[in-house]
Amino acid sequence: MARTKTKILVIDDDPKVSWILSEGLKSKFDFVSARDGVEGIQMVSTEQPDLVLLDIKMPSMNGIEVLERLNKLDDRPDVIMISGHGDTKYVVDSIKLGAAEFINKPFDVHEVEIHINGVLERGKLKREVIDLKTELEAKNAYAGFVGDSEAMEKVKGIIEQVADSELTVLIRGESGTGKEIAARSLHQLSGRRDKPFLKVNCAAIPRDLLEAELFGYEKGAFTGAHKTKQGRFELANKGTIFLDEIGDLPPELQSKLLQVLEQQEFVRVGGIHNIHVDVRIICATNRNLETAITEKGFRDDLFYRLNEITLFLPPIRQRRQDIPLLVSHFLAKYNQLYNKEFSDLSPEVMDQLTTFSWPGNVRQLENMIKQVVVRGDESIITDLIYSAAAQVAGPDMGSSPQLVATDPPGEADLSTYSLKTRVGKTVANEEKKLIAEVLNKTNWNRRKAAELLEISYRSLLYKIKDYNLNSVK
Repeated sequence: MARTKTKILVIDDDPKVSWILSEGLKSKFDFVSARDGVEGIQMVSTEQPDLVLLDIKMPSMNGIEVLERLNKLDDRPDVIMISGHGDTKYVVDSIKLGAAEFINKPFDVHEVEIHINGVLERGKLKREVIDLKTELEAKNAYAGFVGDSEAMEKVKGIIEQVADSELTVLIRGESGTGKEIAARSLHQLSGRRDKPFLKVNCAAIPRDLLEAELFGYEKGAFTGAHKTKQGRFELANKGTIFLDEIGDLPPELQSKLLQVLEQQEFVRVGGIHNIHVDVRIICATNRNLETAITEKGFRDDLFYRLNEITLFLPPIRQRRQDIPLLVSHFLAKYNQLYNKEFSDLSPEVMDQLTTFSWPGNVRQLENMIKQVVVRGDESIITDLIYSAAAQVAGPDMGSSPQLVATDPPGEADLSTYSLKTRVGKTVANEEKKLIAEVLNKTNWNRRKAAELLEISYRSLLYKIKDYNLNSVK
């Protein structure tokens, strides 16, 4: 049941103080009282008051000592100190310990009411600021997660459910799907948000240096170790460490990581003492770890320990409806970054983007939009898409780029049922015929053909290659 009145705990060895306050302000507040510091500390936990009025001068445990003990509580109420004349030293100490205000004895009841209301109002504003900050942090945590598709809403829902837990999260998905953004979101929405977030790419650091990078080393551990150095796990203490490309972690380090997961401790390179850390571990991979286990490349016990929660990030081809939102997001981002004013893309170019297979996922799309903004020309999208498609399909590609297969083995290609894909294929066939006709009419003068077709010369060269038109006479 919600409280109808503010509850105030009075901690004072003089019972008259509590009685005077209760009688004078009982219509406004509910008062409970404690006769000494020990009882008062206990009642803060049992009564959960909204505010504490604490006398400085008390036997056995004075108000300063009580305030010090209350400061160790996770969520202590605001405290107003009750001080007598000549208590200046204690008042200064109380300020340092976070007392909200002071009331001098003897006091007027209505003056006390003004002090109480002032502290309560400031507390309310403080909580509102904290709530607003938490809300903004939650929004910022998803700043890179653009999209309102069902697949992305599911991802966000899982992040919200597990972010504030201590569970180890394994983020899986193709390259470029946003695994680091997911890891940062998990950290930002957790109770560790004000502590360090450190990323380690297990595939980017040379194998012989990775152990020292993760766990640090002692002075003299190897040639060049002129002083002791903390590793990433120590630097991330109380925070989060993100181990990207965990599937590339060498077997000799997998057992050491397992020790950190199970015991929260490790030994530096060249050291003999265990170092304890409090770190939340988040991992990511685009590798099939189950296959790696079968091939003895990854420990099964480590996999099960990392896999307490699995978060799958969908590729763009499984959330194509998010592409227009992503495009708008990246246009705004790079217009601001490079002081440009590039308007929205044309429907024709947007159709190319929404039907392309995106083997590089969000990262590939972002890079394309960045180039469009910098160069101020949306026509380069066609060139970039055909270039990317050619790299995926090889030199003998004979169909339009949206037909490039990028699904992993065993996953059904449902794009063949797509109306856009079918129409795209028909358009590609007609485009091939038209290009061949214009090339023949211009005697294979490519620059003249590009002018007649109203496309860039570079784009025509890609299309000639893509449609295998070199043999056309």
